[in-house]
Amino acid sequence: MPRPKLETDRLILQRFARRDSVTLDDAIRASLTDLNQWLPWARMDYTSGDTSAFIRDSVQAWKEDRAWDFSIRFFEDPARHVGNVSLWTVSKLGKIAEIGYWVRSDEANRGICTEAVDRLLGEAFGSMGYHKVVLRIAVGNEASDRVAEKLGFTKEGVLREELLIRGNWVDHSLWSLLDREYRALRRRSAAH
Repeated sequence: MPRPKLETDRLILQRFARRDSVTLDDAIRASLTDLNQWLPWARMDYTSGDTSAFIRDSVQAWKEDRAWDFSIRFFEDPARHVGNVSLWTVSKLGKIAEIGYWVRSDEANRGICTEAVDRLLGEAFGSMGYHKVVLRIAVGNEASDRVAEKLGFTKEGVLREELLIRGNWVDHSLWSLLDREYRALRRRSAAH
């Protein structure tokens, strides 16, 4: 299990609590038009009840050790929710995890997802002992692809008709990063 609060130079990643409902709902509403095309839960008729249900499920998932959702916030403005980053186990035997992420539209292109995912990778390959982390990204979601590329993930291929979104089956690219690749990238980064 990762720690419930992680930090970077400018970000706080913390597990959700019921008090986060209003700020999470605000971030989703500010970004719904963009999120709608990529994520099945981001329906245009999304309600605050959906936000409350997500938080309840997130709190329960932490208790059951099955998924770890984090709210992304800036140190300079910790009351404002700027996105989500989540980690869950795909295969216990294979020591494989998956990470998902999104950032509110008015904070896009600032490296927030890259920074948050990088921090969560440190937990996944560190104390959690995963061997491989994967990302599944809707084909055409170039911003998410850039995050994968910046962090050194390898594009393995395309998962055909992977997810039903707004009545359409959407292909997803599969990206992966191995623990040894992560360590090599961090060593190179530290050397510069």
